[in-house]
Amino acid sequence: MDFTGYQLPEELKMLQTTVRKFVAEEIVSLEHEIDYEAIRLSPEHYRRLSQKAKAAGLWCLGEPAEYGGGGLNTFAYCVVREEMAQHRNGLYGPAYGVLGNPPPAVIYLGTPEQIQKFAVPVIREGHETYYAITEPSGGSDPARAIQTRAKRDSDYWVLNGTKVFIAHVDVAEWGVVFARTDSGKGRAGISCFVLEKGTPGLSFRTIPVIRPLYPFEIHLQDCRVPTSNLLGNEGEGFALLAGLLGKERFPYSAAHVGVCVAALRMAISYVKQRETFGELLSRRQAIQWMLADSDIETRAARWLVWEGAWKMDHGEDYRHEASIAKLFSSEVLMRVIDRVVQIHGGYGVSKDLPLERWYREARVRRIGEGPSEVHRMVIARDLLRD
Repeated sequence: MDFTGYQLPEELKMLQTTVRKFVAEEIVSLEHEIDYEAIRLSPEHYRRLSQKAKAAGLWCLGEPAEYGGGGLNTFAYCVVREEMAQHRNGLYGPAYGVLGNPPPAVIYLGTPEQIQKFAVPVIREGHETYYAITEPSGGSDPARAIQTRAKRDSDYWVLNGTKVFIAHVDVAEWGVVFARTDSGKGRAGISCFVLEKGTPGLSFRTIPVIRPLYPFEIHLQDCRVPTSNLLGNEGEGFALLAGLLGKERFPYSAAHVGVCVAALRMAISYVKQRETFGELLSRRQAIQWMLADSDIETRAARWLVWEGAWKMDHGEDYRHEASIAKLFSSEVLMRVIDRVVQIHGGYGVSKDLPLERWYREARVRRIGEGPSEVHRMVIARDLLRD
């Protein structure tokens, strides 16, 4: 057997290089001019760069081709997503949306009419969306924590409840909201609805947090949602939710890898020129070991993401790998950024560099998409299952 090892396909390597170049030349350079905490670009910058991205074939790469996207599978999109994250706003706003804003994946489980009405305009225009799961009663155990209610009233569902830590609500065209449609407390009876912008009874307030992208608390008071906005069948929302979270954890984790790569690149450049006590930092063993550990962990995180994404694309059960990838990559991100901040000393905590912002945002990533403790519980449960 002639086995020469694993290599990315040439076409994917070319796309990877193109995205890397676009981010370096168009996004990183622009960040020197805009506000340090910026999470969105001006309409002029957004229009110019999104048009350039579309012309280069870089628009909505991970969305289905039949709806106007690039048609990449999960593995290929994770490769690209790693490159998209390598700038200051890369964790929570890859390329500031100029490469497109993917809608929640659950929308593709809707009817053809729902996909055309909701998903296609998002892909075409770059609109922002959201999904509302977490509630004041909890977020890591949605089967029990979801208390928001939806009651059928003729051709409408009437929603009442509160959601917390929901991003993009202020600018989104629509979002998906999970609510309980019966009186039970378990997985059965949770349904999924598309809630459109401007629906009467929808209000929200900002929740200030340590990252620049503030989430919101959403209040639903007698929000009337047409029955045509129910995704899937009544009571099947939890199954839709499980699929949504599993699929999106791989690109989420790939962003961790991308920021680690960018931070490590900065550290290597810095230690080659910074001297202390007459010697370059690059010659000091303490610094060398920080760099070595960061490189090892970054590479390991990448392969865990790729393994899970590959299994998903090949129709295998990927849920165990999704928890592993999310847990490990988010904790590696925190360790790598912490080391690189330490290497840079005072510059590491200054706003002349993106490191202190990455540090703040990295702390949130160990909570978002499921906290580390819950993923450890899931992993252990899978290992111990008969």
